[in-house]
Amino acid sequence: MVAARITVNGKETPIAPAAAHTTVLDFLRDRGLTGTKEGCAEGECGACSVLVARPGVNKPTDWVAVNACLVPVAALDGQEVVTSEGLATVGEGGSPTVLHPVQEEMAVRGGSQCGYCTPGFICSMASEYYRPDRCAHPAGGTGTDSQTHSGSDSDSEHGPNGFDLHALSGNLCRCTGYRPIRDAAFAVGTPAEDDVLALRRKQAPPEAAATEYAQDGAAFLRPGTLAEAVRLLRERPEAAVVAGSTDWGVEVNIRSRRAHCVVAVDRLPELRELRIESGLIEIGAAQTLTEIERRLDGSVPLLAELFPQFASRLIRNSATLGGNLGTGSPIGDSPPVLLALEASLLLADADGEREVPLADYFTGYRQSVRRPGELIRAVRIPLPLSPVTAFHKIAKRRFDDISSVAVAFALDIEDGIVRKARIGLGGVAATPVRALSTEAALEGEAWTARTVEAAARILRAEGTPMDDHRASAGYRSAMLGQSLLKLYAQTTEAVSS
Repeated sequence: MVAARITVNGKETPIAPAAAHTTVLDFLRDRGLTGTKEGCAEGECGACSVLVARPGVNKPTDWVAVNACLVPVAALDGQEVVTSEGLATVGEGGSPTVLHPVQEEMAVRGGSQCGYCTPGFICSMASEYYRPDRCAHPAGGTGTDSQTHSGSDSDSEHGPNGFDLHALSGNLCRCTGYRPIRDAAFAVGTPAEDDVLALRRKQAPPEAAATEYAQDGAAFLRPGTLAEAVRLLRERPEAAVVAGSTDWGVEVNIRSRRAHCVVAVDRLPELRELRIESGLIEIGAAQTLTEIERRLDGSVPLLAELFPQFASRLIRNSATLGGNLGTGSPIGDSPPVLLALEASLLLADADGEREVPLADYFTGYRQSVRRPGELIRAVRIPLPLSPVTAFHKIAKRRFDDISSVAVAFALDIEDGIVRKARIGLGGVAATPVRALSTEAALEGEAWTARTVEAAARILRAEGTPMDDHRASAGYRSAMLGQSLLKLYAQTTEAVSS
């Protein structure tokens, strides 16, 4: 087994003697690359953003911005990383350093005051700068690019250069203010023909290394195939399974969780496929949410509505459907949507594979039917899709926040009659749930204000909402009913227009 190594700003360096739980952030700072900052250690502020070379959607390689505070450095064994220091071209022989175009625009437009958050903004902006399908919109940002990548065509969030401000949704600034940062984002042009990082996109990214990294009695393991992974998990059922580490990284940083063995499944080929067939869509559990969003390209409208509201772009660049479902959280954003889509999960272990409807998957708070040693291999969504869909997320912030209540709708309405209704709920019970009573009240009835008002009263009583610091039980119940009234208003408005 080759010793674990990582390439940082073009220079290869061994990962040892870093502990197995060491994050990319701490690894970089220990080596003098202090532009990468720690702000929150939870993936919410973006001060730690760095670029990683990943398999591309439209080109062989994409430069993807990720939260260095969450990713174990061992997870990037064999991979390439670029920090804010690596973006500038260092002068030789007394010649001055040449700033990267993103750095130049941030400087001349006053996009930095204290400077603490600036390197993270720079890396997130650079990721969007190098997005292969970013294209100019002379009218100011309305068009397919805006809709594909954010679910919105608002001019205020998309520049004439095609820059999607949602790329910065995971970056926080506390002193400069966002207008000059926005100005800088909207001023960057396209990469020059001799831009090294732009040319790098034409080459394949490094293959994910099969990793066996051990230090101080703890191990980080990356098997090369699904068969190896499930065999390993049978031998070590206590192992922590990670993909994007957006949940596990928080446990390590905030709660000081440590594991004797961590098994990474994020690069398993069998978990990274996306297939669209006549009767179903199958999404590999280890694809990142950004990859799914761009590969589906709006073909599943309910998912397209979910993605911009799921955390931030930085988180979506690492987080996976398998990870979001595997945690079993009652406030995860994807379960309500997938319940409304009647999704099922393919669970794999050393004995084979089985399919479980998502509606039967959750058994209690953070509990499921998944057995020890079993992995979520893929999510299956049956076709055809219901034509009337909506996802309503009620939270304290518009973006990058945890749901107080989440409601997903998928309805078939023919000739004014609700032929089929599927409603997924999050944040109102110990598990994500289907609103079965409300579905029954809608099906076979006319889609009218009277029907909807009666069903909304039923929806308010679905689940067992509780009081906590995010919302009261009464508020959650009220929002359930209001969400159905909102859907009705939206659909009737669409018909009348």
